[in-house]
Amino acid sequence: MDKNQLEALKNLLSSPQKVVIIPHKNPDGDAIGSTLGLALYLEKLGHSCHVIAPNDYPKFLKWMPTEERIIKYDQTMKHAIDLINDATLIFTLDFNHLSRIGAMGEDVEEAKAPCVMIDHHQQPADYATYMYSDTTMSSTCEMVYHFINMLGDIKLIDQNIASCLYTGIMTDTGSFKFASTTGTTHRVAAALLDTGIDGFKIHSKIADTNSTNRMKLLGCALKNLVVLEDYKTAFISLSKEELNAHDFKKGDTEGFVNYGLSLEGIVFAVIFIEDLQDNFIKLSLRSKGDFSVNQFARNHFNGGGHDNAAGGRSDHTMEATIEKFKAILPDYKTQLYEAYED
Repeated sequence: MDKNQLEALKNLLSSPQKVVIIPHKNPDGDAIGSTLGLALYLEKLGHSCHVIAPNDYPKFLKWMPTEERIIKYDQTMKHAIDLINDATLIFTLDFNHLSRIGAMGEDVEEAKAPCVMIDHHQQPADYATYMYSDTTMSSTCEMVYHFINMLGDIKLIDQNIASCLYTGIMTDTGSFKFASTTGTTHRVAAALLDTGIDGFKIHSKIADTNSTNRMKLLGCALKNLVVLEDYKTAFISLSKEELNAHDFKKGDTEGFVNYGLSLEGIVFAVIFIEDLQDNFIKLSLRSKGDFSVNQFARNHFNGGGHDNAAGGRSDHTMEATIEKFKAILPDYKTQLYEAYED
């Protein structure tokens, strides 16, 4: 983080603030972990904090310390807007463009309070007064740890804060196996474990909570798996009908895309999921090596993210979206083979 910005922010935090902390829409473990961890830390400094999520999130994240405090914008909109308007400081975590929080974006843009961005995604927008952006970081939770350290308060990290931050690091690194995992990531995780938290229990609460319907939905997804060997690519599709047939709940498809990427010889995997309410297709994209799914998603599917993990959307039908995807692949054949050979 820029030293001048850090000093200015440190000065601002030297007196009590009314803080609002916001994760992205459809928040994941990193988004929830970073917002809760930051809120718990700032409250130790004497600040008043409210965490406002654009919408709900998966059940497997609802064990986290003080999770019940999170306000859902889409459920209590007036209350959420009042808090945003009354805030003296707004933190936006795990996203870098206001479009990632849906309708809340306009409220944040119109708010008088300065914004602080803490995020590790590529190509940040310039809405924030204070920006801590680092695309080399494994997760926003790792960045919150470093942010607390930069403010000289590492000793304030207790077991509740550590549990939140460890969860986000663990989930965003795929249990420490993604390329974004560095030696520093492991050292941060070790420091968090040293507070006395139980890493095994955290892993279990995230990963060992499958319902029967989710497991059967995974079977359906794998049955729909298509492998395009000529392009080192695999994709999965799930329709509304298939989701409804398995009593789909938010978070049920988490990690499904990685099954395609786990195949030998595959460097690019995608899952196409039909939205249950609106007429669009959600894409999750994953890759190995130097093949950038961030750029692929930005170029063709109104999305973005990281080089090896990104999201996108299509307003076409499932069939038309898949046909578009397959038609694009020949343009990337050389890049895909280069990523495979690496």
